[in-house]
Amino acid sequence: MSKKYAVIIVGGGIVGATAACALAQAGVDVALLDARNPARTWPADPIDIRVSALTRASQNILRAVGVWDAMEARGIGAYDHMHVWDAGSAGVLHFDAADTEFPELGHIVENRVTVACLWDQLDLLPSATILCPAIVEDLQLSADSAQITLSDGTILVADLVIAADGRDSALRQMAGMQTTGWEYKQDGLVATISSEKSHQFTAWQRFLPEGPLALLPLKNGQCSIVWTLNHDTAQAYLNLSAADFLQTLAHATEGILGKMLTVGPRGAFPLRFQYAQQYSSDHFVLIGDAAHAMHPLAGQGANAGLLDAAAIAELIIKANQAGRPMGSHKTLRQYERWRKGDNLAMMASMDVINKMYTTHHEVLRQLRGTGMSWVNHSAWLKNYFNRYAMGLRDDLPEMARGI
Repeated sequence: MSKKYAVIIVGGGIVGATAACALAQAGVDVALLDARNPARTWPADPIDIRVSALTRASQNILRAVGVWDAMEARGIGAYDHMHVWDAGSAGVLHFDAADTEFPELGHIVENRVTVACLWDQLDLLPSATILCPAIVEDLQLSADSAQITLSDGTILVADLVIAADGRDSALRQMAGMQTTGWEYKQDGLVATISSEKSHQFTAWQRFLPEGPLALLPLKNGQCSIVWTLNHDTAQAYLNLSAADFLQTLAHATEGILGKMLTVGPRGAFPLRFQYAQQYSSDHFVLIGDAAHAMHPLAGQGANAGLLDAAAIAELIIKANQAGRPMGSHKTLRQYERWRKGDNLAMMASMDVINKMYTTHHEVLRQLRGTGMSWVNHSAWLKNYFNRYAMGLRDDLPEMARGI
């Protein structure tokens, strides 16, 4: 005996749950599968070490699926300035929300806040079904449907299966889709710190010889750090005493926030450049990290995934309204053409910037410093980069444009 849905989404993180909310709001019969139930409540402290810098486009998407107000109620941190400087040159960049039509440049949000609000919303939507815990053992794709077999023997059938199960996607492997990419041999070290001076609602980023160090302002006055380091360095820093780590961090930031006072739990994750050679197959499609994994130096990974979710949801809803199959080759190829180029452009940009700022070539160091200063003194260029970083570019899904 099998259970049939219009759409099955595997992976209940930010991207998968957003796609599920968007589809269910439009009356599409959608099932969201995940191996684990996410936390819905937690103590006030400590702040989760995994956060995302959400753009204006992402805010529009999350507002469209009805969760932004709940996220604000749980607590998010707006930032209205971004200050970037280079340890290897005199280059400095400063972005100010006052130069835009918006009150802030973006928001720093704990990943658990976004996920909890999305799952709370799914509970309220009659067209949504959450199956959890659910572990996919097998995927079969045919000319007219997709079939999933769970570890308990349950069989699920759908017109379309969406894989949102991360960069090591089991569904992508089951579908036989290949990836291209490489390991950066860098880790992203994350932690929450408090400092002597206020973060001033500013996202700070310093380019260091091993990679960028970002200090992201949190709602409670602390900062979340994302520090790109060579793998061995990151592991060594995880093992430092709190006092030694804070002293090392203060030196790396040139004391821009004064003394570093406290640090919470530290973690590190390996960084990878990876993209799926194809995003879609018969009745099957990839979104988010299952389709692409990029360097975190500009914090665009979650935002790119949210654009994927909004794009595939828009196309599925339009197909459904027109009476066309939601998992048709035409619909899925349209999604792939729409999102693959934008994702690859963003990934390539992050890769080039990372390589440019970790080079020891003196001429390139001076050129990048000159380039930063040039951009900083050009109102037009700053506005262009500002809007691009905020996700406000051409060819956005309707939800991302606030429609």
